[in-house]
Amino acid sequence: MIVAMQPNRPAAPRDPRAAAQQAQMAASLAGAVDLAAVKARSEAAARAQAAPPPSASTPAGAPGSAVVDVTEDTFQSEVLDRSFQVPVVLDLWAEWCGPCKQLSPVLEKLATEGAGSWVLAKVDVDANPALAQGLRVQGIPAVKAVWQGQLVAEFTGAIPEEQARQFVTELVAATSGGAVPGGAEAEPAEQEDPRLDEAEAALDRGDLTAAEAAYQAILDAEPDHPVAGLALRQVQLFRRAEEAGPDALNVADASPDDVAAQTRAADLLLGTGNVDAAFDRLLDVIRRTAGEDRDLARKHLVELFGVVGDEDPRVGAARRALTLALY
Repeated sequence: MIVAMQPNRPAAPRDPRAAAQQAQMAASLAGAVDLAAVKARSEAAARAQAAPPPSASTPAGAPGSAVVDVTEDTFQSEVLDRSFQVPVVLDLWAEWCGPCKQLSPVLEKLATEGAGSWVLAKVDVDANPALAQGLRVQGIPAVKAVWQGQLVAEFTGAIPEEQARQFVTELVAATSGGAVPGGAEAEPAEQEDPRLDEAEAALDRGDLTAAEAAYQAILDAEPDHPVAGLALRQVQLFRRAEEAGPDALNVADASPDDVAAQTRAADLLLGTGNVDAAFDRLLDVIRRTAGEDRDLARKHLVELFGVVGDEDPRVGAARRALTLALY
């Protein structure tokens, strides 16, 4: 969701094509989100913000632990709400299941090592049949990953520790990036923050460079500022899209193996409102590359997620596609 700020004011155009490009960028990130469709997720996110983060020091199985036992009564708070803080991995098991007894200790070990960067939520399917039915469990052990209230990845059956570690590592990289949320809620910024005036005045002049510097100065003093972070990401996107130029798509299409060209094209697409096309271009790079090229495309895609905002349903869909592409 785009907060109230003004990085969509165009700079002085370089040529008619650039003027058209700037006009598209001005409207690209201002589309209204269907609030009715995200109301439940917004409420869950608010509850998650008010709740303490998961902790490896909390006894295993207890609420707030990195490894927690989940029932039908606690599924909302310990899985759906918690997934707005960190990714949650569901371990669906039963006492009689031999393969479950092989996989569960591996997942518990990895969750403890994760120190709160993700949560393992264990669900006894015999004790919680409604959950198993709702999650469409057809065989156990079953593992399902939840992020921002949505299922993003899954597998069935016991797998070796190396593969389980890869699953978790790539899940965290594709979602939260491994950050552990702080325990204290940041102080809200004043509704009328005079520090924003300088940045917005620069935008009025069409000076993206000065606006970027002003937002960065705010973040240097207050890293968790609720407006400046998103505003800075948007201004940086507009600068990159402008620098890429109107021919960025043609250049990228002519050089499909040039990852830098693909990221520039994605910036242009996002800056001109083609959100899905921007995401799809980088997802295609991730699916057909490996090593440094793949990681570069992944990091750039995650950065674009931050520009659009997690409440946009297109980001949720692209995150799920990213997780599947990585695993």
